[in-house]
Amino acid sequence: MAKKVMIMDTILRDAHQSHAATRMRTEQMIPVLEQLDEVGYYSLEGWGGATFDSCMRYLNEDPWERLRTLRKYLKKTPIQMLLRGQNLLGYRNYADDLVDKVVEKSFENGVRVVRVFDALNDPRNIESSMRAIKKYGGKYGGVCEAAISYTTSPVHTLDYFVKLAKTYEDMGADNICIKDMANLLLPFDAFALVTALKKQLRPETKIHLHTHNTTGTGDMVNLMAIQAGVDIVDTALSPLANGTSQPATEPLVATLKGTDYDTGIELERLIPIAAHFKKVAQELEKEGALNPKVRLVDVNTLIYQVPGGMLSNLMNQLKKAGKEDKLPEVLAEVPNVRADCGYPPLVTPSSQIVGTQAVMNVVMGERYKMVTKETRDLFAGKYGQLPMPVNEEVAEKVLKGEKRITYRPADDLEPEYEKIKAEVVSKGFYTQEEDVLSYASFPEVAENFFKWRKARNQSVDSDLAKSGVYPV
Repeated sequence: MAKKVMIMDTILRDAHQSHAATRMRTEQMIPVLEQLDEVGYYSLEGWGGATFDSCMRYLNEDPWERLRTLRKYLKKTPIQMLLRGQNLLGYRNYADDLVDKVVEKSFENGVRVVRVFDALNDPRNIESSMRAIKKYGGKYGGVCEAAISYTTSPVHTLDYFVKLAKTYEDMGADNICIKDMANLLLPFDAFALVTALKKQLRPETKIHLHTHNTTGTGDMVNLMAIQAGVDIVDTALSPLANGTSQPATEPLVATLKGTDYDTGIELERLIPIAAHFKKVAQELEKEGALNPKVRLVDVNTLIYQVPGGMLSNLMNQLKKAGKEDKLPEVLAEVPNVRADCGYPPLVTPSSQIVGTQAVMNVVMGERYKMVTKETRDLFAGKYGQLPMPVNEEVAEKVLKGEKRITYRPADDLEPEYEKIKAEVVSKGFYTQEEDVLSYASFPEVAENFFKWRKARNQSVDSDLAKSGVYPV
């Protein structure tokens, strides 16, 4: 049945994360926030993902202050965030009390829609997050959007994804997101998946599609999903769209105009906003944060299933090792390592784990001669349940007798919020409860940021303040 399609624009988060390593500054967003608020989007993604790390590490910004600023200007449009389940905004499993506190403070500071996912699609790894989203979101009309990490493998079938979506719905999800982070979902498969989900899920459960345009199929994926009845699609305003980012907003709005799927968004409202972000993109490119190559189509993604960000990491690792000529061998090794590991979807943090191990296998000249701690933990079940059984011959070589776990990994973690808070207070960094969460996520990065903030607040020489190493 034809119906209006809603759009979530990623211009304030994933668009510049995908194109410019999340280097857009809050001051570059503010001039058009009020205009964005009048467009009529379902939501604007502005927080979570890598923004938390990048704000402090590279931009000397408090990520919580960014969120409060967005909320100040976005009075009509919900702010959406990306949460990595038990990994929160970092790269390890955190205790349940920290999960609860991060979600509470996210809603308190302005978030209204939370997209939560687990890299392995292990429901146990998002249950604490979902419980907290339902608990704290209720006060603000918050939305719990559970995401299935899309990938392809012998186990990742249509039935697998429909069953997983139903599980998430039963756990309390308001929306189900198809998170196609590597642009592996092909158009006709998108039509089939959305059709199946519409048949199995409750009518009130919205289906939200997130794809990229790395392989050049993103626009077609969105259009086929729309014809199958998807409720919401992700796009990015054109200056930071396509390639490793999302398909562009303006062409989709124009395509659907006057049809039964009309978004209700006026193209004329988007043009001046896009003009602003074109200037921002030029600034980011001039600063060296944006490489024009990220806008190109790369069909190798369909062959090796390597997302754009993961490819950049592989190239950087090989460059540091002086083995840049080994890239073709590494790309060929990635699917082999992934199969050995039980076919995890390649998204943070599993993409880094698989990619780094593939590099080591090639550079060392022998598979699994050297193994990272993260690879061992993946085989040991410390990241959660893998989609398929691992290669037992490889597991024996990797684990060397280490015991595997079959329970939820976070069950091993003691409450940690109060302990971390005491550490932040003792170091003289505490100014707000949110500082504890920043420090818990990235201790060294947050400490440098806190030192810079203290120097700035004490009007210390600006050059010293910018160094981020002003003594407490």
